[in-house]
Amino acid sequence: MVIEYKEDIVFKGEGSLVYNEALSKTFLTFAEKECKGSSMLYEYLSIKISKDDELLTICKNAGEGQPIPNLLFGAVHYLLLKGKEHPLKEFYPSVVSNPKAYRYSFEFFKDFCCKYRSEIESILKTRLVQTNEVRRCAYLYPAFCTIYEKAKKPLALIEIGTSAGVQLLWDKYSYSYGQNDIYGNIDSNLNITAEIKGKNTPILHSTPPPVSTRVGLDLNTIDLNDEDEKLWLKSLIWTEHKERLFMFEEAAKYIQEVAVSLFDGDGISLLSKFVDNIPEDSVICIFHTHVANQVPLEMKKQLLQIVEAIGKNRDVFHIYNNIQDRYLHLDYYLDGIESKSTIAETDGHGRWFEWFLKRQMPIQ
Repeated sequence: MVIEYKEDIVFKGEGSLVYNEALSKTFLTFAEKECKGSSMLYEYLSIKISKDDELLTICKNAGEGQPIPNLLFGAVHYLLLKGKEHPLKEFYPSVVSNPKAYRYSFEFFKDFCCKYRSEIESILKTRLVQTNEVRRCAYLYPAFCTIYEKAKKPLALIEIGTSAGVQLLWDKYSYSYGQNDIYGNIDSNLNITAEIKGKNTPILHSTPPPVSTRVGLDLNTIDLNDEDEKLWLKSLIWTEHKERLFMFEEAAKYIQEVAVSLFDGDGISLLSKFVDNIPEDSVICIFHTHVANQVPLEMKKQLLQIVEAIGKNRDVFHIYNNIQDRYLHLDYYLDGIESKSTIAETDGHGRWFEWFLKRQMPIQ
């Protein structure tokens, strides 16, 4: 799962100038749309990187379709967390307790990238951006409550781009939305907070809807028992975001306690196979957040066509973003009848969302 920004898939032209110009815009967009107000260090570095041809050239090693700023910052963070000794670490709150001012960081960042260039390039070639943004469950929770109100059946979850699978455990967490009320699993060790903007209040059940199945599909599923894989996921969490790190660590503990089935492979191609194994007494819930921006247009169309085909024979719900736009969508087929809604605008890290659907029943 990844953080979305419009220029995250960069066309690699034949000349480095074409590539660098496009990637420069990507870093500037990343600074403006994603980092501003969230990470002063990454915002500052992104602007500087956008003007540095040597660093942009290093980024050529990133895999096709990967969100390159996230991948580069993750690679550097990973090496620092692994213990690489370099003055750059003094600017990272996740590494030192009293970090230096971000505005003096760029020369050290570039020196680090040049000194460890081969290792960084290897990471760019082999790793994927697979953030486990647990806080996004704050807006998934009302989405699943809405589904349960319509289907009145246990939810069979299939997540595409699941990474380590922590979003499949959304019903194991508790939620607070700026008031004293707590929703979800009130005994959970992880309480997720988020702000609900706008006039509409979503359906929020006091206890989670029942879940019958948890299946995660990913090109490269992550085993949280592997310390190196877990470290990579922690590296993708921005260095200032201590709360995000805490939430990830707490969510990871539930993976050891709950039956989750993770499978390697192309989630779109595998989807029909897993749907066929879901019993009729459960409703199919396909979902993915900030994944489709890494998917080519034709495959996005294919995914929607597969869901439509499933809907001819089974009730199915599909929660997603980054196919038509950045907004959160809920499409579903009940008794073969199609319905499509844009249900929310969401923050990339799940800190807030604005709910678009008007609630027609009281909160339970």
